[in-house]
Amino acid sequence: MKQLTATGQTVDDAVKSALEQLQTSRDQVEVDVIDEGKKGFLGFGNKPAIVKVKIMEASKPEPEVEVEETAPQEETSRNEQVSESIPEETAYVEEDPIEEAGAYIKSIADQMGAPVDVEVKVNNRDVHMELVGDKIAKLIGKRGQTLNALQYLLHLSVNRQTDQFYTVVLDAEGYRNRRKETLETLAGRLADKALRTNQAVKLEPMPSYERKIIHTALQNNRDVETYSDGNDPKRHVVIKPSK
Repeated sequence: MKQLTATGQTVDDAVKSALEQLQTSRDQVEVDVIDEGKKGFLGFGNKPAIVKVKIMEASKPEPEVEVEETAPQEETSRNEQVSESIPEETAYVEEDPIEEAGAYIKSIADQMGAPVDVEVKVNNRDVHMELVGDKIAKLIGKRGQTLNALQYLLHLSVNRQTDQFYTVVLDAEGYRNRRKETLETLAGRLADKALRTNQAVKLEPMPSYERKIIHTALQNNRDVETYSDGNDPKRHVVIKPSK
């Protein structure tokens, strides 16, 4: 393995973990700090620090070869043997950012005490990752907050060093579909409330794709209007009567 992304409680811990996995020393690698970590970001203590560690490719000196004075045919044979004994330089192959992201999310889940398998589906620039495990609720969190935070970090990881821009959706055993059904039901109920009270109704803050579910659910309801208000991370949907 030429490089990997590792996490830890601190940057030093993450680098140490990477060095152990790569079986190398600090002076043999380049370290790129992706995220220094932040307390309370995921709701489970500290947000892990994230680093990308790459082994530096050292230049190889030309081997010294002693060639005895001999007949031209024997000298040619000896040179061919020496040439065959020198290994060809292995070309460096950049790892797939999507594969890296899958390994990265597994490492975070392990640190949170909820190991998972990751199922990946790619359709052009749309990436869907499904987490499967025995303690999946810990990775979802209250109303999907932890899952949303993990998806945000995953999105940064996938798009950090690529010419293409990928849209990443992180799901956990079908949670996104269940959440979508819940939000659609909520949209209908709060639209009825807005009409009954003839007042605007504010929903709780949501990420953009959840707000879109609310807007889509009510787009054909001519009795109400919806719009988003506020700034992230407190941006929310407002439902109000059309008249």
